[in-house]
Amino acid sequence: MHRPIDPKIDCVFKTLFGSDDRRDLLIHLLNALLAEDLEAPVAEVDILNPYNERETLDDKLTIVDVKARDTARRMFQVEIQLLVFPQYLAPRILYAWADLYSQQLHSGQDYDALRPTYAIWILDQTLFVERPEYAHRYSLRDDQGRRLVDHGAIRLFELSKFQVARVETDAERWLKFLKDGEHLNPEHLPEWMQHPIMRQAMSILSRFSEKERDYHRYQSRQEALRVQRTIQRVLDEARAATEAARANEQAARAATEAERQAKEAERQAKEAAREGEQAALAEVARLKALLEQQKDG
Repeated sequence: MHRPIDPKIDCVFKTLFGSDDRRDLLIHLLNALLAEDLEAPVAEVDILNPYNERETLDDKLTIVDVKARDTARRMFQVEIQLLVFPQYLAPRILYAWADLYSQQLHSGQDYDALRPTYAIWILDQTLFVERPEYAHRYSLRDDQGRRLVDHGAIRLFELSKFQVARVETDAERWLKFLKDGEHLNPEHLPEWMQHPIMRQAMSILSRFSEKERDYHRYQSRQEALRVQRTIQRVLDEARAATEAARANEQAARAATEAERQAKEAERQAKEAAREGEQAALAEVARLKALLEQQKDG
């Protein structure tokens, strides 16, 4: 019996791209999503944190990224992120890239041992609400676009924005698979899935669907994700309520200040009018005195 399997769930994603016996899937993904960045395609990789299914059968999967090194000693990180906290994610992405980049040097090694490092982050939720594009590329450049060093890049893909009328590239093929793979029927795959590597990826989803142990593991991870999403929603609602209360407080404070300033302006106007009246009366008295002096004279 076919049961829907979401390839973005961590245990499925790690099985797809983090297993030593499925390196061809990772190589194809890297070449597809980094096609604009790589001087030469990835031919072979060593997975630095290979996925061991037995270690996560009864425990939560805490390491959700895939790290690898190719024969040119280039470093790669691929991570799927289902929950996005905009205020924290960008610094985390940069820190993860910098950490992987710096780990290349060992005691006694010089900086010329450093090799390009590439990070791929696939986001299920929107990070940049104000930007319409789904793909983003970051590298070390100056104001004129000149590179500081050609030592890699960070690529972000927001699946929530990914929409193509027709799949034409390998990058689009993988992104659509990750976004819509849960709804694919292995018996009637669409044209864009008619590729050996994609059929291999689909067979992994089918395995999770058909084998009870794998499906139980998948369901456990889904339940953990539901809990995380609930916590995120509660936190978002609490943050929104706090921000609304702070905005109301600021508006009330501004209204009180405006009222105080209006009263002060009214007081100053009355004071000015009083001073003007007193000045006018004083002038009248002066003129009367002057007239009296003229009569006496």
